[in-house]
Amino acid sequence: MSDLDAVGKADGWRCWLCDGAVDPDASVNADLGPSVDSFGVAKGKKGGASAERLAHRACNTMKGKVAPVVPWAEHLLVAEPAPIVETVERLSRKGGRELVARCMSADDAAEASEWLLDRLSRFAPGVRFETQINPGGGQYMLMLKAS
Repeated sequence: MSDLDAVGKADGWRCWLCDGAVDPDASVNADLGPSVDSFGVAKGKKGGASAERLAHRACNTMKGKVAPVVPWAEHLLVAEPAPIVETVERLSRKGGRELVARCMSADDAAEASEWLLDRLSRFAPGVRFETQINPGGGQYMLMLKAS
């Protein structure tokens, strides 16, 4: 296991699961204290690599009970948002592109696209993603592609 300070600095002292700030001076026994999580893209898959990431102790503990969930921001106006963790794992493993949300306006789709790319830059820093917005049926489809 890596040094907590090194992992914290690499992740900018942000929890990779909830994207909240992690206090480097908090007790490792506190719910919002720092912990090192060794979950990564394709963890548990044959030949898959896991990376050590910074997480709140509570987020890391909860992830042990249930599959991790990275929520979409509540302020975004998106319909049927795709689960981020599973989508990232699938695209990282197989490539291609996937529909990740539907939006009612081009502005909503652009805002969701910007937020998603920013969030993924911290969630999966080793993978480069691109988005594409496609109009159709009176809606705007937000597509995500691993490049």
